Amino acid sequence: MYLLPFVAKTKQTVKLDASTVEIEERGVKLRLTVVDTPGFGDAIDNSDSFRAIIQYIDEQYERFLKDESGLNRRHIIDNRVHCCFYFVSPFGHGLKPLDIELMKKLHNKVNIVPVIAKSDVLTKKEIQKLKKRILEEIEASGIKIYPLPDCDSDEDEDYKEQVKQLKEAVPFAVCGANQLLEVRGKKVRGRFYPWGVVEVENPEHCDFIKLRTMLITHMQDLQEVTQEVHYENYRSERLAKGVPVPKRTTSLPEHEKNVGSEKDRMLQEKEAELKRMQDVIAKMQAQMQQQTP
Repeated sequence: MYLLPFVAKTKQTVKLDASTVEIEERGVKLRLTVVDTPGFGDAIDNSDSFRAIIQYIDEQYERFLKDESGLNRRHIIDNRVHCCFYFVSPFGHGLKPLDIELMKKLHNKVNIVPVIAKSDVLTKKEIQKLKKRILEEIEASGIKIYPLPDCDSDEDEDYKEQVKQLKEAVPFAVCGANQLLEVRGKKVRGRFYPWGVVEVENPEHCDFIKLRTMLITHMQDLQEVTQEVHYENYRSERLAKGVPVPKRTTSLPEHEKNVGSEKDRMLQEKEAELKRMQDVIAKMQAQMQQQTP
């Protein structure tokens, strides 16, 4: 599951919209749930904005924790948020105080991937300058963003180059479009301007392809970091607050409970009968020993 806090001016209340799609990449089918948060940052007091987003992430951890503690653990549906694409406005000079505050609240709960939205309003030079500024502010604020894993020495050279390019592209500068335009005889998704067309899937125009590659290539790592780091952080917080972590339950449906109770009763009766027999045998052996000269 992937969470996208967006800064566009839409509404003054945060509404979390979840959409699930099935995607196929290299023959592998994936179920991808995207949660959008329109209205984030629009209110004068944005504490409720934080609360809604953090509450949603925690609810998914709580649901997973309860499912993991239950009987039917083989068929758990993982609805935890594995990645947060944090969209930064291209119109400012870096991160806003609101961005820094929310990132600090999120970085121990979810993998944060910073993204510059609507990057087609900036020149290449402006994009590089903004990227540098954002990374400096993230480091100065002590914010932990998702670190792309390093390559092993025996990895393919092409893969090493791909990872290198992805790391250099952070924060990813992307633009979107709903229109299909014809460019040089090909249908492309892009935006038309008087001076030309911005192609969404052209690496020379924006980082959309790199962002998509990062997500698909490192999806397994994102899930592992969620499990080993952020989920464990949630469990630790539960324990630190004195809230008991659910133990593995043995609860069964009502009709199975009755069957289980009957079996327990019969087992207890057999154990009691066996104990009585053992007591009788012990007494008989004691008597025989007393009668032996």
